[in-house]
Amino acid sequence: MVTRADIGARCQDEYGRLGILRDIDPAWENPADPPGDRRTVPVAFLGPESGGREWHANPAKVRRA
Repeated sequence: MVTRADIGARCQDEYGRLGILRDIDPAWENPADPPGDRRTVPVAFLGPESGGREWHANPAKVRRA
């Protein structure tokens, strides 16, 4: 599990993807969900080391690489 202290570190998600931990939001709501269906979940934001599209993952399943 990663914490805010790990921001900037190289990490691996549960699917084996490697990236840099950009941020952690402990109460993220997916803006794509309809307002009545939104729920808050913790999210870790990771980005590719060489740049590219960021993705999110469950911070409990992200580890330092």
